[in-house]
Amino acid sequence: MFRIVRKERLNQAVVLFEIEAPFIAAKARAGQFVIVRANEQGERVPFTIADYDAERGTITIIIQVIGGTTMELDRLGVGDCIKDVAGPLGVATEYGDAKRVAVVGGGVGCAIAYPQAKELTKLGAEVDMIAGFRNKDIIILENEMRAVSKELHICTDDGSYGTKGFVTDKLEELFNLGKKFDLVIAIGPVIMMKFICAVTKKYGIKTIVSLNPIMIDGTGMCGCCRVTVGGKVRYACVEGPDFDGHQVDFDELIRRNGAYKEHEKDHVCRLTGGVRNG
Repeated sequence: MFRIVRKERLNQAVVLFEIEAPFIAAKARAGQFVIVRANEQGERVPFTIADYDAERGTITIIIQVIGGTTMELDRLGVGDCIKDVAGPLGVATEYGDAKRVAVVGGGVGCAIAYPQAKELTKLGAEVDMIAGFRNKDIIILENEMRAVSKELHICTDDGSYGTKGFVTDKLEELFNLGKKFDLVIAIGPVIMMKFICAVTKKYGIKTIVSLNPIMIDGTGMCGCCRVTVGGKVRYACVEGPDFDGHQVDFDELIRRNGAYKEHEKDHVCRLTGGVRNG
């Protein structure tokens, strides 16, 4: 059992949990994830490790409350326990010798972008962050992102905070202003990562993306998380989740991630009794 030591609501639908998991915290690195089961009957759900503290023996996950399992987790509070947390899983992000890096996050993807920027800053790299949200009401981790970046650019679709527009527009603007980056890391909705890669490809800048295919067991046995990278089938849970964005078949990933959309609309959640929406 894994005890919750901190719970914080970041916006109406996004919740942070800090969990006692000393063995995971001792080995965790940026880019890795855990598989969580809320209870004995719960489904297995992957969450990226948003932060970790080896001294405290804790890891942090950030969840978007959109379906039965995340609703079940949201009912838990400080002092309650999560049944299973398995990890760290996946391959930690490899930065090479990058010294100037742009880290781009979209929506809840900023929870994954933040530890990347934190790790890069710790390694001595100069980091600019671009964070995109639909509006100011759903912005998360602003102070945390600002603390680990030289410059933080927040974009909102409706212009209610920061710069109006998309993260791709801001990245293009930085290039036009003469900004030079050795590496771009993009994490967020698949369509966002696809278009970020289209921008960076024009400039010949290496781009790492963190993929979010359908995932079940997290050990490579089920094969559900397969993605095509460089024309070859790869498995995101054991070979990723990070890949060279210029090699990813994003159109295939979008199709596979949408394979069960119609079923999800009609599925009645056995935990809540309501229609599951994610």
